Amino acid sequence: MTPITDQQCQRVVSDLLRDLAEDNLAIFAGAGLSAPAGYVSWSELLRPIAEDLELEIEKETDLVALAQYHCNSNLANRGKLNQLLINELSDKADITENHKILARLPISTYWTTNYDRLIENALADAGKVPDTKYRIKQLSFTKRGRDAVVYKMHGDIEHPDEAVLTKDDYEAYHLKMEPFINALSGDLVSKTFLFLGFSFTDPNLDYILSRVRVAYSKDQRQHYCIQKIVEPEVGESDADAEYRKRKQELFIQDLLRFGIKTILVSDYSQITNILSQLEWAFRRKTIFISGSAYEYGKWDSSEAGHFIYSLAKEIANLGFRIVSGFGLGVGSSVITGVLESVYMSGRRLDSEQLILRPFPQNEVGSRPIQQVWHEYREEMISYSGIVIFLFGNKLKDGEVVLADGLMSEFEIAKSKGLLLLPVGATGYASRNIYTQLLQEGYFDSTAFPKNCKEHITTICDDKSDLAQIQRGLINLLSSLK
Repeated sequence: MTPITDQQCQRVVSDLLRDLAEDNLAIFAGAGLSAPAGYVSWSELLRPIAEDLELEIEKETDLVALAQYHCNSNLANRGKLNQLLINELSDKADITENHKILARLPISTYWTTNYDRLIENALADAGKVPDTKYRIKQLSFTKRGRDAVVYKMHGDIEHPDEAVLTKDDYEAYHLKMEPFINALSGDLVSKTFLFLGFSFTDPNLDYILSRVRVAYSKDQRQHYCIQKIVEPEVGESDADAEYRKRKQELFIQDLLRFGIKTILVSDYSQITNILSQLEWAFRRKTIFISGSAYEYGKWDSSEAGHFIYSLAKEIANLGFRIVSGFGLGVGSSVITGVLESVYMSGRRLDSEQLILRPFPQNEVGSRPIQQVWHEYREEMISYSGIVIFLFGNKLKDGEVVLADGLMSEFEIAKSKGLLLLPVGATGYASRNIYTQLLQEGYFDSTAFPKNCKEHITTICDDKSDLAQIQRGLINLLSSLK
């Protein structure tokens, strides 16, 4: 067994990206996803329970049985177990980078066996509304304006007395929580799951996966899980290390019965890398068109307007989503071009094709309008992976000056690592941005394929006409897809 290669990673990201774009990607989060946030492992959580039973936690592998032994010895009283959950999981832990990336992605379905609220908190921090389900009655209600549903099949930390903890809980699950089983079974059939931090030792999930496998046999949907490759532990004999490695190989092979393909990583940091690649690949499908123009240099307003319109239309035809801040002299033509592309192709306009963020013009409230604009720009740019700069001028005190708003958008986009495409041939602030990036050697970076240089030269050449600029920019975007 070997860790995933860069080429294999690209293929996996491509497959996940396809499901993500169609809202068919779901996440199943196990305890391993929450561990980096500082929460204790299950074995550490139950250490006091083991000590009460005069057992050694290091020797225990069936922790569900251990929890049951505790209840048995206390006449079914699980108060201490509930208190342990409250003590260890109620504190607000720092949201991990993996949680942040997942929350930023357009994922609408999460399943988890964790009791903590890291997923919900990450979604809220990303400006999204989570609809959390951990009781049967909650399945029949829909939270208004929700962006994602978080199914917590083993309960929530706020209600530890209802958490699935012991063998009794697991054995009764298929009777008491059948609607959750049906909901997960349906999602496993219709969505592609990415399992993160999950060991697949949960009997409830095993039961559900088996039902789906029997029902759909060889027509199961492809799912993925990420696991760390087994490595020798300190002081472990070669024979024991080889035994664990062989067992992992057999386990990975067994997961294929359920349509689950395993991605092996040598270090947990690679999980963040894979998720980051997925996020970047998704964001590169969205282009922010930054531009403003009181005047258009050597072109008249009708020529320039038609150029912006037809450019936006062609970009939409390539399958890119477009974000626009409705900039002066540019935004209206962008919108018209996207609308033309959508309606001529017979599609229905929604936020998948066009994200509009008109700027507030009047200062209302206690915060200065410049601060509001800066935060607005950051939020708007966060949707995108590529930014195109057009023109960049405005009228101030009767004089045409460079648009400081466009320069601010450039600085934000640069700090966030977006791919920067200044159309220098349109002059003004866009020309300044091109000159700065050229001096920094930006266009020689690995972000640009080798054949991009001629297109960049074309869109930034003062001698290029609008038709040449448009053709060069479309060719450049086509090579970046």
